[in-house]
Amino acid sequence: MPDPSQAVNHRRFLRLATYFELGLLIIAYLIGWLLGIDPLENLHPTINVPVMGLAGTIPLLLFFELCYRLPFGKLHDIKRFLVDHMGPVLNSCHWTDLLYLGTLAGITEEVLFRGVLQPLLESHLGWVAGMVISNLFFALAHFITPLYAILAGLTGLYLGWTMDFGGERNLLTPIFIHALYDFLAFLAVARSYRAKHGLAF
Repeated sequence: MPDPSQAVNHRRFLRLATYFELGLLIIAYLIGWLLGIDPLENLHPTINVPVMGLAGTIPLLLFFELCYRLPFGKLHDIKRFLVDHMGPVLNSCHWTDLLYLGTLAGITEEVLFRGVLQPLLESHLGWVAGMVISNLFFALAHFITPLYAILAGLTGLYLGWTMDFGGERNLLTPIFIHALYDFLAFLAVARSYRAKHGLAF
């Protein structure tokens, strides 16, 4: 029989995550309005995006798997935090909820960090500095531990680089990669939680 409190926590988690991510989207459009930047200027739906997105997700997944399995103490602490704190609520979510969360994060975070901040900083400081500084903000937005923030910043640098896959800047590519990666990472954390507690898959 389902635990009613878990259902409440699951709904509350989805609601809070939605508010947080939509808050980032509001910030993106507010900055864009104030500084004359269209957050979706580089959004170009093309037939190549799913192919480049799938190809671009593979290195991130390998990186995640490596970090997730390495016995290094600080990495183990991150895994334990994810499994112990995020595992219960992710496990209570249906896979469609996890797909929703991944897609929401992929869209809102990429619009803010790659659609607004990266181009803004690049226009004033150049491509390298724009990439680095925009992803310092990305790292801070994902600060759980210092190491986790560093890993998030490196992930952000990679996502910023993928925006220029194929020779034409396209915000849709990092959105696709970010969304798919988050979805699969959420599934992995939920699976680890079930394995740790001997729950059925």
